[in-house]
Amino acid sequence: MSTQAHRLSITQLASCDDCAVLRITGELDRGGEELFMGTLGACVDAGHRHLVLDATALSFCDSRGLNCLLAMRWLLQRRGGKLLLAGAGRRLTELLARTGSAELIPSHRTVGLALGELPESHRPVWPPATPACEA
Repeated sequence: MSTQAHRLSITQLASCDDCAVLRITGELDRGGEELFMGTLGACVDAGHRHLVLDATALSFCDSRGLNCLLAMRWLLQRRGGKLLLAGAGRRLTELLARTGSAELIPSHRTVGLALGELPESHRPVWPPATPACEA
């Protein structure tokens, strides 16, 4: 699954019943908030209580993007789940720290470390198997 709008794209890398790992690429700002909220909302509607966002390719996130992250965290928390970041760059890490949001949205160096915060029965297989056509 991959969706794209404006200068933002979201690709599902792995999933299981309780959790999805999504790669966020590009810019999370006003132009991408509808795509972000719609795509992640669909994941939650599909039953995923935990979302891990691979932010290694996220090049920009402003206050609108931060509000999207906080809104998704709130939604997941109400469903007994978590929003976890992996590979956040310097700018996103600084934005989270400056706003006091770093304590609300845990950030880890890698997706594997972020998944380690969840019970094993709630984690998808990581790293995902490479399809034969990509090997």
